[in-house]
Amino acid sequence: MSDLEARGRLPYTTQQPALPDPDPDSKSLDEKDLPLHTASSREIESSSLQKPRTLWKRVFADQDGIKEHNPTVRAMQSRHLMMIAIGGTIGTGLFLSAGSAIALAGPGSALLSYFVVGIFVYSVVISLGEMASMYPVSGAFSVFGTRFVSPAFGFTLGWNYWFQWSLSIPSELTAAAVILQYWAPQVQAWEWALVIIFPVFALQMIHVRVYGESEYWFALIKVLMVIVFIFVGLIFDWGGVKDHPGPGLSNFQNSQAFIGGFSAFAQTFVYAFYSYGGIELVAVAAGEAARPYKAVPRAIKATFFRIVLFYLLTILTMGLCINYADPTLLSAADDSDVTASPLTVVFVRAGFKPASHVINAVLLTAVLSATNSCFYASSRMLLSLARSGQAPRIFGWVNSRGVPVPALLISLAVSCIAFLTTIWGEGIVFTWLINLTGISALLVWASIGVISLRFRRAYKFQGRDLKDLPYRQPLFPLLPLGVVILGTLMFVAEGYSAAVEDPFEAKNVVATYIGVGLYVILYGGYTLYEKFVLKKSQHFVPLAEVDLVTDAVWQPGEGDAVRESDRIVDQEKKETLRARGTKGSGRVVWDRITEWVY
Repeated sequence: MSDLEARGRLPYTTQQPALPDPDPDSKSLDEKDLPLHTASSREIESSSLQKPRTLWKRVFADQDGIKEHNPTVRAMQSRHLMMIAIGGTIGTGLFLSAGSAIALAGPGSALLSYFVVGIFVYSVVISLGEMASMYPVSGAFSVFGTRFVSPAFGFTLGWNYWFQWSLSIPSELTAAAVILQYWAPQVQAWEWALVIIFPVFALQMIHVRVYGESEYWFALIKVLMVIVFIFVGLIFDWGGVKDHPGPGLSNFQNSQAFIGGFSAFAQTFVYAFYSYGGIELVAVAAGEAARPYKAVPRAIKATFFRIVLFYLLTILTMGLCINYADPTLLSAADDSDVTASPLTVVFVRAGFKPASHVINAVLLTAVLSATNSCFYASSRMLLSLARSGQAPRIFGWVNSRGVPVPALLISLAVSCIAFLTTIWGEGIVFTWLINLTGISALLVWASIGVISLRFRRAYKFQGRDLKDLPYRQPLFPLLPLGVVILGTLMFVAEGYSAAVEDPFEAKNVVATYIGVGLYVILYGGYTLYEKFVLKKSQHFVPLAEVDLVTDAVWQPGEGDAVRESDRIVDQEKKETLRARGTKGSGRVVWDRITEWVY
């Protein structure tokens, strides 16, 4: 074992070769010999070791603080992170909700709104990736908010994010029930929900590696289906299908591309937010990734442009093939029930009627993948909150396989909201859930911009060198500033579009900003608790006191040594494969193909 490994400086790598030992005579190091600041593998959830004095600690922790717990398991590779980023976003937001955006404001407005939100989300991911690659913890921006801004900020982000993903589960189940009713309309939605939710939940209970692998293959199926849809849709639109003259550019002519004015255009943003929601999952998954300082930047850079490409081309294809006034489009604007996906409609009209069943099955796979991601995101955020002392400590427990069982169970309980669909109907509940999760995603993304600005200020204030960061975001501070400004503008636009509707309905304004109330209650409540219960006069963490050491993948000046160690390990693996004559084995070839594609 190398000296850096013994000192806990290389916690995120496996089978590292020994680095030069400054003291050849030393064979081991006692705990007392460890430096003051290390990032050992058991320190991945930093706040659990800091014994924070918080609301939940007083209620649920013993007098000696939070006891040592099982660590999460770092079992996910780069390919898992890449597909998690894709699989967490390509789901009902693209396959179902995109149709509502086109019906509401026209294909041009829908395409423009998805493009604007795509640029916005790009800035969010780049800003978040800089921090997550250096501090790969399961709580991600919740931990960053507590550490770099204030405990109230991290508390609010964590619980808001947990609510966002927990309430996304019934939304995904509703979509899955609608897809299954395509084959069996006589079966009730709640019955389909029960059939779907427990197998997905079982995947989460096995091992994080199972989640990573299942999401990898789920996402691969979705990607292939989107590619086929784009090709078939464009061929149909250009009149390439016999006896099916394509619409060409007719849906973008005669003022059909932009309808309803600015108000309708602004309303499409909520569908875009909902569709892109989950792209930040790569940062949450960093807490269970091997070599995150290498895997996280690679996943962020390798997947985002593909996601934007998939979204924009899919929206364009939908708009070309289906007129905005077509009744088959999903339209939440008139509270219509969710019917069939625009992708299925396009295939049927292109003359592939038997293929509609296959497409519907793939859509079901996409929804199962999204539900899988919902369980993962909600449980890991609650796990992080518990280990930070900001949630009941029972939710910080994980079993020997690294599975946060209590956190998963509470997320499962919340998902029972899916049963509301049997009372108020799929269309109404689906629309309200989209509004809640969409605005919550916007609040989280804008907050990440604030955290990024604060992190860089503290990093510079403490005299740190940016070269020590595994990944540096370009164009700083333009990207995080753009996130805050653009997020504020889109937030205002959403309220404006709801307020100017004719006739005016207060429920639309409430539906638009329903997520804001939760955000304000969480932040205000924790702030008051700090002031009157904890008697804290200082709300924000001073720049000089910002913790830039705990959970760091390496300390100042150690990055080059870790990278060199990685290079040696990778070289040894290649030599081993070459010696065994497995250079052309199916597994190696497949890994190289997926590495190149994704």
